[in-house]
Amino acid sequence: MEALLRRVTQSVIMPRYQTLAADEIIQKGEDDLVTIADREAEVMLAEGLTALVPGLPIVGEEAADADPTVLDRLKSDCWIIDPIDGTHNFASGKPPFGILIAMVSGGIAHTGWIFDCLTGRLCIAHQGKGAYINGEQIQAQTTGATPPVAAISVIFMDPEQRTQVKAHIAPHYTLVDTPRCAAEQYPRLVLGQNDVSIFERTLAWDHAAGVLFLNEAGGKVARMDGSAYRVDEQDSTGLIGAASPALWNALATRYQSLS
Repeated sequence: MEALLRRVTQSVIMPRYQTLAADEIIQKGEDDLVTIADREAEVMLAEGLTALVPGLPIVGEEAADADPTVLDRLKSDCWIIDPIDGTHNFASGKPPFGILIAMVSGGIAHTGWIFDCLTGRLCIAHQGKGAYINGEQIQAQTTGATPPVAAISVIFMDPEQRTQVKAHIAPHYTLVDTPRCAAEQYPRLVLGQNDVSIFERTLAWDHAAGVLFLNEAGGKVARMDGSAYRVDEQDSTGLIGAASPALWNALATRYQSLS
């Protein structure tokens, strides 16, 4: 897997970093971009994953965008691919961005990989076996700051949600910008850079690997009501990630009080 991730990065992704032509960046939807590198990387990743486990269905972000019936595969054992997570950053010629891969069974990721294309950092998690960065097992760390450090994405919240979050949650935290890249945000919650984060949009390719990684590191990621994140619940929204269960509980309590 590591060889595949590095090969795709070196042969498809990095040659187009900061060299994309205007017609190689496509607007898929509101605040949603795709580049030629995303599409080519997904094809190459899918070919490599098929060679690793022949016959296992694949759910790629770009394939699902072209054919929504691809999402039906999330109900079975499958691979999930985000060929370039942080496409806005990549298209703008700035970091961070990375590759997200997950293996899923029964709607839950059991193995995940998060690869930082610029630094080569590789995060791996196995259900029940812990989380690792570059081969070393890691435990989630908090920042130790008072108030805790929060990266809260309001991009996909409706106006009322944004107002509520800014008025009733933000004052309890030191706010920092989100990286617009789950492949960076989840490691930040493990590495003691951020304490908590709120995600409104929770698509499988953005979160399957990261949720597993943070939970296996001893942090906590769950829906607002405490239920587990499932990749086959594509219509659900809202997810809290935290560097510790205590930090998760504090933010969830505040969030639940808004309803």
